[in-house]
Amino acid sequence: MAATRSSEFGDLVQIKKQLISITAQCKERGLVHSVKWASELAFSLDPLPLNEIPPAPELTEEDARDLDALCLAKSYFDLKEYDRAAYFLRGCRSQKAYFLYMYSRYLSGEKKKDDETVDSLGPLEKGQVRNEALRELRVELSKKHSAGELDGFALYLYGVVLRKLDLLKEAVEIFVAATHALPLHWGSWLELCNLITNIEMLKSLSLPECWVRDFFMAHMFTELQMIKEALQKYQSLMEAGFAKSTYIISQIAVAYHNIRDIDQALYLFNELREQDPFRIENMDTFSNLLYVRSMKPELSYLAHNLVEIDKYRVETCCVIGNYYSLRSQHEKAALYFQRALKLNPRCLGAWTLMGHEYMEMKNTSAAIQAYRHAIEVNKRDYRAWYGLGQTYEILKMPFYSLYYYRKAHQLRPNDSRMLVALGECYEKLSQQVEAKKCYWRAYSVGDVERMALLKLAKLHEQLNEFDDAAQCYIIYIQDIFSCGAREEGKALLRQISAVREQGEPSSTDLSVPCVFNPLSNNTTPVRRVSPLDLSSVTP
Repeated sequence: MAATRSSEFGDLVQIKKQLISITAQCKERGLVHSVKWASELAFSLDPLPLNEIPPAPELTEEDARDLDALCLAKSYFDLKEYDRAAYFLRGCRSQKAYFLYMYSRYLSGEKKKDDETVDSLGPLEKGQVRNEALRELRVELSKKHSAGELDGFALYLYGVVLRKLDLLKEAVEIFVAATHALPLHWGSWLELCNLITNIEMLKSLSLPECWVRDFFMAHMFTELQMIKEALQKYQSLMEAGFAKSTYIISQIAVAYHNIRDIDQALYLFNELREQDPFRIENMDTFSNLLYVRSMKPELSYLAHNLVEIDKYRVETCCVIGNYYSLRSQHEKAALYFQRALKLNPRCLGAWTLMGHEYMEMKNTSAAIQAYRHAIEVNKRDYRAWYGLGQTYEILKMPFYSLYYYRKAHQLRPNDSRMLVALGECYEKLSQQVEAKKCYWRAYSVGDVERMALLKLAKLHEQLNEFDDAAQCYIIYIQDIFSCGAREEGKALLRQISAVREQGEPSSTDLSVPCVFNPLSNNTTPVRRVSPLDLSSVTP
């Protein structure tokens, strides 16, 4: 693997040339996000000498014939006059002109869809409106595809149309074909990433061998919550020569955010803002970290700073929403998340955060609707599944809660919060054995909220398993004393004594620091226990 990576990234000059070339091609076609990604990577590499700058590609006869119409249409396209651009490109035969013609029609439909709904409907209904041009575009692109006349860019557009029509299986096949036809176009990889639901599906895809694939795999590992693998991949990319890339720094910060390593994530986001002070992308994630740490002054400064840069960006609205939420002004927070969704109805974070705000306002029906929209945008969003579980728990519907908590646990199998929530649901359903398994597993994977052992101990008390309850308290006290919370530890020692007085004498020595199996009837101290098998309760 190391040898393969060395051969792929050994010639950074060649990679820089490829980035410059694909940047020019995407710019000609109006693919601004791919331009930004390639430009940021190119900027992180050393500049090329004049004699190494790649020349512009030679024009074909068709390109020359369509040149004037293409230049005119591109000027209209840049001004977002998409129908006008498409009108002057009709009849053009070059690949470049054909893509811009079809892409203009697609964006025209998207613009009309947004214009029709921006005032008449609220954000909760906005996602139901369709782009009327999609079906026509699909028919025309399908004919071209069957004839083998679509290049890598046109395949990308065909895949986008299929995804918008919810033809996901066909879209995956087309995006894979697009990556083979044009491996350097990041847009195709990113769209493919949004359609992959699990690691098995990822392994089943036949992807081209190219250095861009490493960036895709790192991004995919982050999306699938395989954070260890993602960090290793990004570290190898930095060692390969992309150490200055702000894109990689931001992705690593997001990865640390996903595993709740808040200190490291905050450090990287602050470093990112020093390198790129006017950056807005990912700042909503940064604000989530400031919110969790209750850093009001820092969050206030970030919100004011982003408003000065661009107050009509989705990320800016989400940051302001988090600021008001931290101040317990939940109505104002929900208003700004709604504004974010008016700007982009597929903004995953805004849907989820708006669901949280509705929960704070005890508007459970609106919260459920918001969380469901978040899941429609991205089924891998564990926060939305977890939020639905909490909502139905408030509504005292434990069977529904159990279903949604299981979904969240599937996405985050090593997150103790999901396991504790599952345990609480099993308790309410009088399934104590499964509840004990979940609490013990939550402790085994690292209980971030330090609640699993206490809940397990109380469950043992309810079941009159006093020796096992005492053992739970012992382990908990050891953790408390190791963290310096001695007063809480002393209080729990008194509680242990009370528990022991209720039970029968046991051979277990309270002074022995031991680990035990909470499901066993044997109270003999056990020195070492492997994590319990949760196959019976894992969804």
